[in-house]
Amino acid sequence: MIKKLIFAISFILAITVSAQKINDKDAVNAVAEKLRLAMISGEKSELESLILPELTYGHSGGHIDDAKEFVEKLVSKKSDFLTIDITNQTVNIIGNTAIVRHHFYATTADEGKAPGDVTLDILLVWAKVKNDWKLLARQAVKSEKKK
Repeated sequence: MIKKLIFAISFILAITVSAQKINDKDAVNAVAEKLRLAMISGEKSELESLILPELTYGHSGGHIDDAKEFVEKLVSKKSDFLTIDITNQTVNIIGNTAIVRHHFYATTADEGKAPGDVTLDILLVWAKVKNDWKLLARQAVKSEKKK
């Protein structure tokens, strides 16, 4: 009888942990989509709601923005995304950290520059704070072609 009880409790715990990871993956996918849309809109409050103050945001050219620079560049249109398409996204959850990788293709109209196209591979690191996922780090590398 005790063995059956232990088995039942173990089974319930395994299902609960598995369901939590699935829910976390869905939540991370949703917040990554919110970030994509906020980067296009340049809406300051939306951008700020998605990031941690400790954000480190690495550009493919080597420049690193902090949270304030990241938001200001998008709000001021110094960095202006007209479209952003994301493909091949993967999400891996380890505890309260999510590692997201995807291919990023965008059209831009940055202030003072000719319109352009950007093709990148991105690494995002999200941290779960209470029940919300917040962007802690981002790194872009140039990609040779749209995937």
